[in-house]
Formats: sequence, C-alpha cells, structure tokens
Amino acid sequence: MFKSFANLKVPALILAAFMAIAVAQAGFAQGLPEQSEEPAKPTLPAELTEAAIRDAVAKMDDAQVRQMLIERLDAVVAAENAKKSATPLGEYIVSLLTGVGGNIAISIERLPNLFDGVVRGIGNFFSPKSPSQIFQFFGIMLLAFALGYGAGFASDRLVFSAWRERINTAKPHTLAETLQTLGIRFLLDIASLVVFSIVVYTVLRVLMPAPSDLEAAWSAFWYLLIIVLAAAAFSRFLEAPERPDLRLVTADDETARFFHRNLMIIVFIAGLLDFFLIFLLSNGIPLGELRLGFWINLALYLWVLQTVWRGRRGIVDILIGGNEDPTPAQLRVARAWPYVTMALVVANWLLIEFIVAAGRFDLLNGQENVTLGLILFAPAIDTGIRGLVRHIAPPMQGQGALAELAHERTKQSYVRIGRVLLTVAGVAIIARMWGIDLDNLASAGLGAQIASGLIEIILFLAIGYIAWEVATLWVNRKLAGERTAAGVDLESDEAMVGEVGGQGGSRLSTVLPLILNVVQVSIIVLTVLLALSQVGIDITPLLAGAGIVGLAIGFGAQTLVRDVVSGVFFLFDDAFRTGEYIEVGDTRGTVEKISIRSVQLRHHRGAVHTVPYGEIPKVTNQSRDWAIMKLRFTVPFGTDTDKVRKIFKRIGQDMLQDEELGEDFLQPFKSQGVLEFDDVGIVLRGKFMAKPGKQFTLRKEIFKRVQQAFEENGIEFARKEVRVRVPDQPEGEKQSPEELSRLAAAAAEAETRPAAG
Repeated sequence: MFKSFANLKVPALILAAFMAIAVAQAGFAQGLPEQSEEPAKPTLPAELTEAAIRDAVAKMDDAQVRQMLIERLDAVVAAENAKKSATPLGEYIVSLLTGVGGNIAISIERLPNLFDGVVRGIGNFFSPKSPSQIFQFFGIMLLAFALGYGAGFASDRLVFSAWRERINTAKPHTLAETLQTLGIRFLLDIASLVVFSIVVYTVLRVLMPAPSDLEAAWSAFWYLLIIVLAAAAFSRFLEAPERPDLRLVTADDETARFFHRNLMIIVFIAGLLDFFLIFLLSNGIPLGELRLGFWINLALYLWVLQTVWRGRRGIVDILIGGNEDPTPAQLRVARAWPYVTMALVVANWLLIEFIVAAGRFDLLNGQENVTLGLILFAPAIDTGIRGLVRHIAPPMQGQGALAELAHERTKQSYVRIGRVLLTVAGVAIIARMWGIDLDNLASAGLGAQIASGLIEIILFLAIGYIAWEVATLWVNRKLAGERTAAGVDLESDEAMVGEVGGQGGSRLSTVLPLILNVVQVSIIVLTVLLALSQVGIDITPLLAGAGIVGLAIGFGAQTLVRDVVSGVFFLFDDAFRTGEYIEVGDTRGTVEKISIRSVQLRHHRGAVHTVPYGEIPKVTNQSRDWAIMKLRFTVPFGTDTDKVRKIFKRIGQDMLQDEELGEDFLQPFKSQGVLEFDDVGIVLRGKFMAKPGKQFTLRKEIFKRVQQAFEENGIEFARKEVRVRVPDQPEGEKQSPEELSRLAAAAAEAETRPAAG
C-alpha cells in the first residue's frame, strides 16, 4: 500500500468518497438536536358515520375541538395555496435552464477573483500566526506524516510481513482463491492505512496548538491523502495493475494501469473540492463570490469525461468479459456503454447545476459523488454479476447441443436478472440519497414529481421484466429437460428435414410454449396498467374498454372463437404434439408450431401449411407410439420360399444386434410368407415394427441387405418378360438370327396393337 505514497498521480476510486460522505453525514446527524415528544392529538374515528363523529366530539374538550378545526382549515388553505402557486412544467424547466446559464455566466465573470480569494483565505488562516508558528505548523504536519508513514511501514514489515509474502507468492487457480488473495491484500492495505491515520491524527491532536490548526491539518491529510490511498487499495483489489493473474476485470496491463491512475486522480480532485470548500468557508471567504466549487467540479467532470473517452475500448473489453463469441446485442451494448456513461456524467453535472440554480444546497451532501461513482463502476459491477452467475447457475441438464443451448440461455437469464436487480437497487439508493420521497412528493419541489414518476415507472418495469425472465427461464429449462430426456432435438438439421413420421416431443413440451405466451402477455398488460396507475392515470376506463372490445371480438369474430375453442379441445385430447407427423384432410406435415388459433405443418418437401383449428375435421397422427412397415418382394416362380423366409429371419436378427440400428426396432424384421401370385412371379411380404420416424432408415437398410443376401444365395428378383410361342416348333430347337428378329418384331407389334372392338 505504501508504494502509493510515491505516486499520488495514479488512479482513484469512489470508495474513498463513500467513506468521506459517511463520516460527514454521521457528524451532521450527531449534531442535530433531539426533538421533543409532541402531545397526543385528537383523532377522528376510522368510519366517519354521523353517530361515530358525534360520539368522538363528545369525548373532546373545547381546546381539542378548536385544535382539530384549526388543523382542518389550515390543510384546506395549504391545498388552495399549492394549487395557486403551482408552476407549469415547461416554465419550471425554462427557469432552471435560465438559472444554470446565469450561474455559468457569473462564474466566468468572477473567475479573475478566484485566485485572489484563495490567497485571501490562506492569508486569513496564517495571518494571526508568526513566522515561527507557521514553521511550527508545517513542521508538525511533516512530523505527523513521517511518524505515520513509519508506523504503517513498520506494521507492514513486522506484523503483516508473513501475510504479505504469502500474497506476493500466491498462484490462485480458481475465482474463490483469487478473491481470497485479493481480499487479504486489501485488508492488509487498509490496516496499514488505519495505522497511518491513527498515528497522524494522534500527533496532530497532541502537538497542534489550536483547534483550528488541528481541523485544517487533519482535513488536508484526510481529503488529499488518506481517501486517495484508500481508493488506491480498492483499485488494486479490483484492477490489480501489477498482477494480471489476480485481475477481476477483463483488461490488459496498460488499460488496468490507465484506469488505476485516472480514477485516483478523480478522487483527488473530488477531495480537493471538499477540502477547499471547508477551508475557505471556515476562514471567512464567502464561496458565492469565488465560484470555486463550480470550477473544481467542472474540472472533475471534464477529467471523468476524458477518462471515459480515452478508455472506451477498455470499457468495451470489460463489458464483454473475455467472451470469444459475443452476441450482436452484447456487442452493441458494450460499444454504446462508454457514450451512455458520458451522457450520464453530463446529466449528473447538469443536475448539480440545476440544484445550485434552485438554491437547494442542502441536497449537495455528497450524493452527486456517489451517483457519479455508481455510473463509473457499472462495468465492474457487471463483471461481478457475471462472475457470481458462473457459480450460482444450476448445472446443465442432459447432454447435447440442445442442453448446452438451454444452459447458456439460463446463464444469460441469470445475468439479466442480476443486472435488473442491481439497477433497481441503484435507483432506490440514488432516490433515497437525493431525498426523493416516493409516497409524498407534492411539496418536494425541484421537479421531484417528475423524478418520482420516472422512478416508479422504472421500478414497475423492472419488476415486470424480472417476472418475464423468471417465467421464461423456468419454461426454457423445463423444455430442455423434456426434449433432452426424450432424445429429441427439434432445432437440429435432422428434425427440420427429417423423414415423415418422426417422434415428437412430450405433451408438456407442446403446451409449455402456449403457457409461456399467455404468461408473458399477462405480465406485459399488468406491468403497463400498474405503471400507469402509479403515475396518476385512472386505469378503470381502460379495463372497461378492454372488456367491451373483448365482447365485440367475441360477437363479431365467431370464426376466431371457434378456432380458439377447437384448439383448446385438441390440446386437451392430446391429438398431436410438436414434432409429430400428422394428416389433416389432404394436408400433411410435421407439427412445427402451435399457436392459440392455428397449427403450422412443415411438409417433408419444405412447404409450410397453416391450418386453423376450426377447419380440422379429423387428425391422423403417424408418429404416436410405434410404426409398422410392410415390404413386398417379388421372386420368380419356382423360388424356394422357405429359403427366403430363413434369409429374412437372419437379416432381422442381425439388424437387431446392430449397435446403431438395434435400438430403433420394437419388433425385428421377419417374413410373412407368400402374399399372392401375379403375372411376374411370387409376391412375398416381410414386416417390422419400429420407433416413429425410424422406419424409413430401417427400410433402406433392409432393402440393401436383402439384395446382398439374394445375390449370395443365387436368388433373383422377378422381372417382366414377354414369351413368344411358335406353333409346330419342336421344344428346345434353336432359331436362326433372322427368325429371332422376325419373331421379336411380331411380338412388339402384338403388344402395341389396339384391342379389337
């Protein structure tokens, strides 16, 4: 930690500002006088019936009745005055902008007096002192610094040396080990800083001759050194500029060192502003004449803007988080965030100027610095969310591409939920710090009504979005589990262009998408209605109008109602599921999508048919439970059919033992004997039972193996033949070539000659 003494131009962190604000607010709270307990006031009954009012008034004395009457009249007068004094929104915003412009103009006008005012403040502090007393003041400060540094250095070398050595040589392999190492190093840095602070304050308190000297010296140490060193410790915890193996954010060494330097400078400028405001005010310099706060605050925000601009590529890397294949949406958000950050920084600066223009200096108690810190640390907070999700996300269910996709979507949902929760927490913290009362803002002023409306809308939208993500997350995980358990991947190429009659998904996987759609629509409607009601819009007419529109649709679109009702009964009957091959009249195809009104069928040649439920008279499902395939083979007359039966049986047994094909059979391939005789030969038939969608692959393999077995056993398939018999021709006598040609021509003529009559 004491390496930072030699390099105070290095980065800063807002954690130190948090500490300063907490101390200031604690001191302010301790200085408030205790409020005396007010006497009990007369109250009216909960139900204002005539009898109840008379009974309550009868129990009061005259003084209590007069007090209640005065309170009621005062409330009426206050309400009337509030209505009369209400300023239109447009005029209020114009007045604020005019005030900001006037404040900037006055600050520029009084810029020449700034240096003179600072010099006068320093002079007012040192003028009562003699040269020896001034030398004594700086000597005490130097002594306090030397003793504090020595005490901190000694504690590092003597007390914490073993831990320091272990930290310097640690080689963590997991995130938990990395956090443990960084946490120990951070605690050691803070412990050394606490030793330094205690020694410095003790020396100053003992040796400083006057309370004003002690206050000035301690303020200088606190705002210009201690909070900067605390920021350095936290920056080393987060960015680890010297230890890439311990770095929590995704950044290279140059980027980490850049943010380390600049963030510490930001904390130093913020501390410089607080120090000078306290020092000059305590030494009789009116701050309104100098406008010192405006210029130092402007320098702070300009430095922040240049830091974000120069480090925008590093911010993008931190937000991507080392993801080698980010989605287009993630890339767009990461690349846009530096510009969003700069816009928020400018908005925060304008808010401060609005407050100054409105004269509400009571609102500037450090809230602006905390808000700035939340804006700047958003990428680091996002990194923490992603790291936490990697450890709390549930394990992947099943195996395969579908399970991996579902697991990745689950982690993304967890990340989005975490981001929304932290955003809501940040909004709530900022609202509380700025004194925005979400319950009663009518008299808060400074545009609080606008701010509260936006905050309430953000809160309701966040709650609705979280409900949306939770519902989607649950449904997607259930779908992945159902499809993985069934061995079906509906997003694979085989499922899209597979054979007819493939096995579909489960009944739950078919209904869940419809349930998800209904839940999502309900969440959207409820969120919008609740958000509108919270900002003062009466939603009763909207609900009544929705009911009237629903009735109109019900009476006017009877076909739509028929389709929806028919679809409900088809789903109740489990007539078809996603991925199954069905026939609806002359239309056939694989069920690709089920909506509330229709079903989409993908034909095996690629066409998509959309069939309303109300137009389905009958459904033929070819993918349910099992499928039987019957095959025909024609062999010449005289073939040994018993031999063919044995060949079929052997092929069936061999395929049943096959590692790849055996699981697809429910019953093996076997012969069914002679089916019929035709003009060509003997028709034999074989059959097998298979899982839905697998029968076509098995049929191809059976045809291939039957052909090979017939060739090996000298069996031929029957072919169509034309036999010509010559009268008076001795049996077995060969014909001459000329005679064969003449007979062939005659046979062809006889075959093509039209029938008589």
